[in-house]
Amino acid sequence: MNLQTFLLMRHEIILMIIILVMLAAEIFSDDKKNTYNLSIISIILFAIHTIIGYLPGEQGTLFGKMYINSELTVQMKNILNIGVLIVLLQASQWLRKPENEGKTTEFSLLIYSTLLGMYFMISSGNFLMLFIGLETATIPVATLAAYDKYRNQSSEAGIKLLLSSALSSGILLFGLSMIYAVAGTFYFEQISSNLATMSHTPALLALGMIFFIAGMAFKISLVPFHLWTADVYEGAPVPVTSYLSVVSKGASVFIFTIVLYTVFKSMLVLWTDAVIGIAVATMIIGNLFALRQKNMKRFLAFSSIAQAGFILLGTVAGSQFGMSTVLYFVLIYIFSNLAAFGVVSIISYSTGKESMNDYKGLYNTNPKLSLIMMLALFSLAGIPPVAGFFGKFFLFMASAEQGYYYFVLIAVLNTIISLYYYLLPVKAMFIDTNETPIEPLKSELLPKIALVLCVVGLLVIGFASPVFEYLKEISFGI
Repeated sequence: MNLQTFLLMRHEIILMIIILVMLAAEIFSDDKKNTYNLSIISIILFAIHTIIGYLPGEQGTLFGKMYINSELTVQMKNILNIGVLIVLLQASQWLRKPENEGKTTEFSLLIYSTLLGMYFMISSGNFLMLFIGLETATIPVATLAAYDKYRNQSSEAGIKLLLSSALSSGILLFGLSMIYAVAGTFYFEQISSNLATMSHTPALLALGMIFFIAGMAFKISLVPFHLWTADVYEGAPVPVTSYLSVVSKGASVFIFTIVLYTVFKSMLVLWTDAVIGIAVATMIIGNLFALRQKNMKRFLAFSSIAQAGFILLGTVAGSQFGMSTVLYFVLIYIFSNLAAFGVVSIISYSTGKESMNDYKGLYNTNPKLSLIMMLALFSLAGIPPVAGFFGKFFLFMASAEQGYYYFVLIAVLNTIISLYYYLLPVKAMFIDTNETPIEPLKSELLPKIALVLCVVGLLVIGFASPVFEYLKEISFGI
């Protein structure tokens, strides 16, 4: 293996170098109580890593096609890098809190470790690589959810996430064993070829596929496998919640979609109706439960569940255009959700308030934060002219193009429902009065930069047609 071949894994290699550098710096640091500067250095290194990811590079496979490096996988990793960078910038103010003194570097190391697992999962060409990457990504996240060790809710969130992840991993692995029993291999390409030659679908294979879908549905928070989501989101620290809702979900949606259309393409008739049913249930349940929420983190948790249902519109379409809309929507979703969580995090760090009722009259004291939250919620709701409108519009087009008109109609009706509850925080901030509103808040430079990046993304990506045109040109192998 020469250097050029080895550099096919440049994302993984650079991230591993950053992990080792930060680990060595943490070990040999003389001042254990002031590790905040190390976390700033790690953000700078990761920003450089994010920029390097957009440089042109070679494409190919490694380890007998267990690892695949293509334009598609590179761009998905770059999208995740943007999300992680914004999360790290937003978390900088929280890491300065007294209770986090001496463990700020640990937060960065855990984030990078789980991202490394997602890299391998995205580039997997083999179910074994997929499972290893998925577990590598999951275990550090459970630790992050329990990061606030002095809060019982945080510890509870970590335990719930760990137990639900263990159950979903067991279901997924059981399904993979059934697939291996029928196909005789773990490689995506070989399984697809073997299934294409079969005159009928074996019952064991169909059952294995169902278990695979169920296992991945846990990770994506699809109904009825979503029950852990709200409790974990509420109990975890805000930066971890935003990471779970965006980066972790985005990677899982990506590999879930790719596997369905590369491995189980010949079984399209069997799983399409099932995925549509799950998507409809996810949109409806997510929206109806979001209507009842007063805690902002639980509110955004059920919002993210509903958004996962919308993403499946492009997945079911199964066309080049449909897959492009999924990638495009994930990019927009990152900016939208992280903008909302950015405002929630600043208010939570400064005041400890997370209830929607506490946001009443916020515009009078914090107009900039109120406007950013409004833009984020408008994007999540799909209100023009912010980017979320274009993302949902293209998803509807992709699904309608394949003749799923009833599915699109249900999605449109759910969009109308979502308009109501997304406007509830806007009403609280701009219309409702409050005798004791949240006092004017001052945030630090790095969280401000994160919010600026989110706002620029929300306002520019929707109108920047070259972004979507470029994603349309990426080959999805469909």
